[in-house]
Amino acid sequence: MINNKILGLLGLSAKAGKICFGADSVEMEIKKGKVYLVIVAEDSSERTKNKIKKLCEEKNIDIIIYEKIDNISKAIGKSNKAIIGIKDSNIANQISKIYNGGDSIG
Repeated sequence: MINNKILGLLGLSAKAGKICFGADSVEMEIKKGKVYLVIVAEDSSERTKNKIKKLCEEKNIDIIIYEKIDNISKAIGKSNKAIIGIKDSNIANQISKIYNGGDSIG
């Protein structure tokens, strides 16, 4: 159930243009201060995870290790995307809340 809610929010975020995806794009947007939450696929490489974790720690951005690359990619209508940056604070807060066991609004 949690999976469906988070993946649904990712899909809505993508349609609203409130995400960035791919390591380079997410890294660039983090450095610009436009990302509120980063989601990294469980099955992405350790090197990728560590690089993004370090950057998120430096910038004090929450990071979630979540789902498989295929599921995340499908949710945003792309293929082979292991890293997603959420550029809307409200959506980022909702995803964090659901991920940490809370419930979404509505």
